[in-house]
Amino acid sequence: MTSTTPKRDGWRLKQPSVIPGFGLTLGFTLAYFSLIVFIPLIALGIRSAGLGFDGFWKAATDPRVLGALRVSFVTALIAAGVNVIFGTLIAWVLVRYRFPGRRIFDAVVDLPFALPTAVAGIALTAIYAPNGIVGHWFPFRIAYTPIGIVIAMIFIGLPFVVRTIQPILEEVSREVEEASATLGASRFQTITRVILPSLTPAIMTGFALAFARGVGEYGSVIFIAGNIPFVSEIAPLLIYIRLQEFNYVGATVIAAVMLIISFAMLFIINLIQAWSRKRFGYGN
Repeated sequence: MTSTTPKRDGWRLKQPSVIPGFGLTLGFTLAYFSLIVFIPLIALGIRSAGLGFDGFWKAATDPRVLGALRVSFVTALIAAGVNVIFGTLIAWVLVRYRFPGRRIFDAVVDLPFALPTAVAGIALTAIYAPNGIVGHWFPFRIAYTPIGIVIAMIFIGLPFVVRTIQPILEEVSREVEEASATLGASRFQTITRVILPSLTPAIMTGFALAFARGVGEYGSVIFIAGNIPFVSEIAPLLIYIRLQEFNYVGATVIAAVMLIISFAMLFIINLIQAWSRKRFGYGN
């Protein structure tokens, strides 16, 4: 009797799939990606390349552009650093402790994802303005200064750090901590030599995500920034100003510079994630 079972060494039986075939799904994915992402980026690159290197460099190194880029990157760097510290602590509390209202607190962390950025900016401005609920207690101005920009970027970047560290922290076994304590390590040594090394890739990834998010932030910043050139003017706002001035060339150059920086940040994030998977096996 002839067997109807296909031979494994002759040919491979295709596994049934819930979704359509590879060709159809790949074609749809490429078409969707091209319309939404690829074609606009190509158009931006072509428009920028039309200026020539000298024209592009002259527009990119304009003092006001450099000032806006400096404000965006310095404030985003500070905000990401603050988020790393407090985001790690929040993730630790959510993972290691059980307390009344924990689920509500956990949901509030995602609030910046759901809240419109303009609403967040208006609320932060009302709170930290010189006559605001919190602002009037400080001897210095918070709103309409780079300090206000940092606060807005901390608000929108915190969930990236918490949600990046939280799942990795859940995989760190308590038995490792107990073994460290059994071997005579202090609590500080256990944290710095056992827990933090395993969290380092996630912390670096969360930092990069929060930093990249802060650099491109617009809605929550413009209301609290003050928008003073060379002081509190961010690069995304300068792009909008150039468009209002019908200076499409200047807006295109700033957008191209931001695009290059965004690609660089994404490349770094991917390297960190690949290194994390390779060393600790997360995500495999």
